[in-house]
Amino acid sequence: MDDETAEIELLEQNLNKTRQISQRMTSILTSFDGRLVKLEKSILPLYNSTQVLTKRGNNIESALQKIYEVASNQEGIAAEEALILRGPQPDLLTVYQDALERLNASIAFKSSDRDSRETARLVDTGAKKLAQLFTKFVAEGSSGSPPAGSDFELIPFPSDLLATLQPLVAFLRSLPLPSTHPSHPAASAILSTLKEAQRGYADMRGNWAKKCLEVHGRRVVERAETVEGVEAGRELGKWVQNMLKVAEEEYTLLVELAPLPGQSLLSTTYATLLTPIVNLFNTTLSSLSTLIKRSLHKYTFLALSAYSSLSTQQSQWDDIIMRRAERKENELKESLHSLRGVCLRSFPEFLADLKVAALGKGGELGTGLADFTVSYVMCYQTIRYLEQILAVQDAVASALVTLGDGNWKMGDGMRLATNKNPKSNEVINERILLEHYIHDVVATIINSLITLSRTQKRPAFGSVFLLNNVSYFRSQILDPRKQLRIIVPRPTQEVINSNFRTAKAGYFDSNFSPLMQALADEGGKVGGGSKAATKEKFTRFFDLFEEVKERHRMAKVLEDDEDDRGMLADEVVKLVVPSLQKFTQKHREKEFSKNPSKYIKMSPEEVEAQIRSFY
Repeated sequence: MDDETAEIELLEQNLNKTRQISQRMTSILTSFDGRLVKLEKSILPLYNSTQVLTKRGNNIESALQKIYEVASNQEGIAAEEALILRGPQPDLLTVYQDALERLNASIAFKSSDRDSRETARLVDTGAKKLAQLFTKFVAEGSSGSPPAGSDFELIPFPSDLLATLQPLVAFLRSLPLPSTHPSHPAASAILSTLKEAQRGYADMRGNWAKKCLEVHGRRVVERAETVEGVEAGRELGKWVQNMLKVAEEEYTLLVELAPLPGQSLLSTTYATLLTPIVNLFNTTLSSLSTLIKRSLHKYTFLALSAYSSLSTQQSQWDDIIMRRAERKENELKESLHSLRGVCLRSFPEFLADLKVAALGKGGELGTGLADFTVSYVMCYQTIRYLEQILAVQDAVASALVTLGDGNWKMGDGMRLATNKNPKSNEVINERILLEHYIHDVVATIINSLITLSRTQKRPAFGSVFLLNNVSYFRSQILDPRKQLRIIVPRPTQEVINSNFRTAKAGYFDSNFSPLMQALADEGGKVGGGSKAATKEKFTRFFDLFEEVKERHRMAKVLEDDEDDRGMLADEVVKLVVPSLQKFTQKHREKEFSKNPSKYIKMSPEEVEAQIRSFY
């Protein structure tokens, strides 16, 4: 019990001590709190002042930083302005482009309209400088002297300039335009600059292409007066083909180098580029048309060959010249229409010329082909005419279809024909029309030769003239080694052969029938009559034979045809010699004269030798 009481007292003592300590701590904390309150009241004005100073310091720092930034920007703009105004250097083009890109980028972040306008002005100036450089490079690639050789050579754009232009064009295409940057202050001015540069490009390339083609176009016109018509027409077709190649190459280059590659602007630019080329085409065709119309007879096949050559290029012209440039005027089509009209006139005019030749001036005509007579010119020109038809038969057949079957015989009082079969109402084949026309040409030339042969005062010479010319005409057309017979139909060949036989019969009749008549009796029997009549017959025969001999010395028969000449000699020998031989043998036996050699001046064998010497 005492122990417990002692512990309780001890605890009370400790509790009292704890209470005393707590009271002291409370007293100390209360005192510290009071001091803190006093301290806060003392420090608060200073803190507030410090906050104001800090804010002011931060504002001053920001202002200084902004000042430094503006000053730096002004120095950069001044440097870029100097670079822009100086213009691009070919070897430092990237630097120039970078400066323009920075200026373009800065426009979007400028708060001042005045700054944006100044920057836009620099961008516009830079675009003009680049456009001028573009024009300079194009001018360098479009200058000089084109090759002056006889063969056209397509001159490509210089590869080094092309490599330089490609990045420049790519940058020009990236410049702001109203369609891509509607709010950019310089967009409209840049568009105007690029349009002007593109027009300049079209003018330079178009005139350069014309310069390259002009020499050869002039050569085509000059040669048309000296070379054959078919060849001249083909040269024209080749020249136009080269012109289309140049136009196509220029279009490809334009697509690659146009600063404004939009389709509408591209078509407009290409049309401008084509203007000098098309004008050259018109001038060249006009010169040839004038030449043809001045002498259609001489230049008929120039017209036909030109029509044939150009017709095949119509689709290519429509694609390269018309569709790509969105042009409405078709110069090639108009030229073909004009040429076709000239070609249509040529067919009836050629037949008319052949007929007029048969009404030539009177007088003696040459009997041989080497003589420069109307007949020789007619035959030779007709053969050349048909040979040239063979070279351009497609164009001739096409033109004849347009003219109409038989309409080439205008002026004969015939009814104008159509190209339709009246029974089947089908269009007549081009080949048939060509054969019809050739038949009429052959018939006309033969009729003209017959007419000319009948104008001779001495029919014997006329028969030689007709035989020589018909034989020459026949040999040239029906020669199996030549291609000409391909377009001559069988009925026409038969007409030629028939007239050759008729001409040969006329030759026999005019030259050798009098010989046979001299040996005939008055009653028509060979060998009849008195001795005086027999002497007269021999005298008459050999006198006529001398005339025939002299005639053949003056007029060579079938001089250029050895085979027909030999056959003709055999036929004459078979006609004359057997009759002479029979007549001579019969009257030798009757002793019509004491001196028969006085009247029988040559034996039948000698007469045969003389006849063969004619040929």
